[in-house]
Amino acid sequence: MSVHISQHPLIRHKLGLLRRRDTPPWLFRQLIRELTLLLLYEATADLTLWTERIETPLEVAEVSTLAQRVGLAPILRAGLGMVEAALELFPTADVRHLGIYRDHATLLPVEYYSRLQGIPRADVYLILDPMLATGQSAVAAVDLLTRWGVQHIKFVGLIGAPEGIRRLRESHPAVEIYLAAEDRQLNAAGYILPGLGDAGDRQFRT
Repeated sequence: MSVHISQHPLIRHKLGLLRRRDTPPWLFRQLIRELTLLLLYEATADLTLWTERIETPLEVAEVSTLAQRVGLAPILRAGLGMVEAALELFPTADVRHLGIYRDHATLLPVEYYSRLQGIPRADVYLILDPMLATGQSAVAAVDLLTRWGVQHIKFVGLIGAPEGIRRLRESHPAVEIYLAAEDRQLNAAGYILPGLGDAGDRQFRT
């Protein structure tokens, strides 16, 4: 299956705290960090390994080492809240910020920033964005990375709407989607219901 909705009790509990209207920005950012860590454990469970012989303080042993290089592609600006947690797990990751915002009148994506130069430095890139709403920004992000030459892409977010999940799957069926929850629907303004509001505004108090 290309869509993975986590059923982990900790993820469901922390997501409930994140949704609350009275959750302050500092706690909102902390919860996003914690949820990102938990989701990344699930999203990277299929990374390949190779065996290496090392010396412990007592003897020589065989250990596992990641065989794939991981890259991060946060969608600005809401995705910034997920990068710090991801870098804790992958401190040497290649980070490529993607500036994409949704035009509130047309609900279409507007690309305004990216530095995808040279050749990709990682084997798999994780697109980070808390909300998969209309799916337009996610599709645009995958398009950017694909044109750059990335062949293995995953999307990691917190909440998705059926409309956005469907659009991303139809546009890029090879991209696996990892979410904490799939919500009911979008409203007329393109916000997820019941959702949690605007993830960027709530993180940065704007």
